[in-house]
Amino acid sequence: MKFYNRTKEIEELKRIQKRAFESRSRMTVITGRRRIGKTSLALHATKGEHPTVYLFVSRKNEAALCEEFAGLVSNALCCYVPPEIKTFKSLFQLLMELSKTRSFNLIIDEFQEFFNINPSVFSDMQHIWDIYRGDTRMNLLLMGSVYSMMYKIFENYHEPLFGRADANIRLSGFGTDTIKEIMNDFRPDYTNEDLLAFYSITGGVPKYIELLCEDTDLSVDGMINYVVRENSLFINEGRNLLIEEFGKDYGLYFSVLNCIASGINSQGAIEDALGGVTVAGHLKRLIEDYSLIKRVRPIMSKPRSQNVRYEISDNFLKFWFNYFDRNQTLVELNNFERLRQIVMSDYPTFSGHVLEKWFRLKMMETHEYSEIGAWWERKKGKEANEIDIIGIRTDGNTATVAEVKRQRRNYDHKLFMEKVEAVKTAFLSKYVVETRLFTLEDM
Repeated sequence: MKFYNRTKEIEELKRIQKRAFESRSRMTVITGRRRIGKTSLALHATKGEHPTVYLFVSRKNEAALCEEFAGLVSNALCCYVPPEIKTFKSLFQLLMELSKTRSFNLIIDEFQEFFNINPSVFSDMQHIWDIYRGDTRMNLLLMGSVYSMMYKIFENYHEPLFGRADANIRLSGFGTDTIKEIMNDFRPDYTNEDLLAFYSITGGVPKYIELLCEDTDLSVDGMINYVVRENSLFINEGRNLLIEEFGKDYGLYFSVLNCIASGINSQGAIEDALGGVTVAGHLKRLIEDYSLIKRVRPIMSKPRSQNVRYEISDNFLKFWFNYFDRNQTLVELNNFERLRQIVMSDYPTFSGHVLEKWFRLKMMETHEYSEIGAWWERKKGKEANEIDIIGIRTDGNTATVAEVKRQRRNYDHKLFMEKVEAVKTAFLSKYVVETRLFTLEDM
């Protein structure tokens, strides 16, 4: 599969590489969830005349790991690595010495795994880096997929590598234009139903996209049948992703995420659903430490407003909790035929919510808005007024108020305009309001 997008990231990495080779060593941190394409990006951006040393940190004894690394360093740089080097501290110092006389890229993948091998590696690297960086020409790229640990290593001011990175690149899923480009390459006659299913399942994550492109016809049925089957990589993907983040204390976090995925999305409702367990600390950590959920308030509400909902940020995790985690008994029984029936039956509702996210992303990508969000109000004894998308344009005078429906026939213009009047009264009285209806046809 060809390399898609990442144009801005490649330009930035090329700029950093040039500065590293012309003046002094540079350290770049690349983070992002598993399967997001960090390794592909780093290797693609460092292709060229200068050699690249690529080291993957697997969980093994430090001496055994360094023996493996020594061979990789020797081959990539055509140099001699003494056999007595048994620690990463010694190997890194050797690499820094080599970069005094030659320019090269050093990529260290799954860097956070040194926590499990030898945590002193971080302070050793900091000390060596501080001594050598001014007189060397190394382009150092450090990558990790466990967000909480990478954040701790580089953003916690108590940690030795705090403040050492010259740049921090965080990868997210592909945008709408790239997703459509890929669909057009692999299924030129795709429908917007196919496109929505592609986005609903993958969220633009490159590895999931690659799997679906290589092994399905990219039709709605084809993709769902591929994902929901015996031996599917997707069955345990959500659990593996999250256990890697949470470790042994994953139980309550899973329960909280399951609630949010099923629409129980306020703190009080989550605590009620879990039998009165207090989850404030877990919600805070899911946002700040793990970056798995986000706190959502009605657009333009006060920062301390108590009218709060929680959303899972990752499309695939929403899909996984909705169907695999919630129907674990069917998975254990290998009853994937029944599970596919459940997915197919519920999919129109599930994908309707994802469609709103698609249009918010499309609006964001135009750079025409200073703020984009949803709006809702709560009134005792009355159904809440709710608007799917409101965008405040950068001119400061215009607001776009939009309803999102899968099919145009489901749109009630009279009801929508009543909600528009309510939101005008609430906080848009000074804006020129333009109304929009977004459907599958507009993707």
